[in-house]
Amino acid sequence: GQIPMYYNYNNTGRPATWIPSLDEIGVEAPQTSLGNTSFYLDSGIKPLFPFGYGLSYTTYEYSELTLSTSEMIMNDEITVRATIKNTGNRDGEEIVQLYIRDMVGSIIRPVKELKGFKKIALKAGESQNVEFKLTKNDLSFFGQDMQFKAEPGEFKVWIGTNSVEGLEGGFVLK
Repeated sequence: GQIPMYYNYNNTGRPATWIPSLDEIGVEAPQTSLGNTSFYLDSGIKPLFPFGYGLSYTTYEYSELTLSTSEMIMNDEITVRATIKNTGNRDGEEIVQLYIRDMVGSIIRPVKELKGFKKIALKAGESQNVEFKLTKNDLSFFGQDMQFKAEPGEFKVWIGTNSVEGLEGGFVLK
């Protein structure tokens, strides 16, 4: 019932001003747009489970997000690292996910884009450093001129367990 909700939607710049709960919608109420908003009247603005969500028999803690530099040169690369710890009583496997956001582009850009993931196995109480490398190619997109290119500017980066939770950092592409 929540299709077509997806994680990498475009930012409309029009947040919902009133979000009714299902209990507030009367029986046989007409479905109206409530103005220029983007959400589903019958299910709220967020999916029940975010993209990348998964269940586990243990718990994980993400910490120590570091970027190799705060300014990336166009043909260079940036390394993003985080420490993941199994804080539960059981061994487990976690899928660590890397997302980015281009804050200002010549065309509208998604609020988050999955750029990498790694599956790691952790024993109870064990920690592991996970590292991702981002290059110009990872930051590129097809512009209005249909050329695949990266544009200088500010980027946000997240490492987390799904598309909603995680550690956030940022850098500038020059």
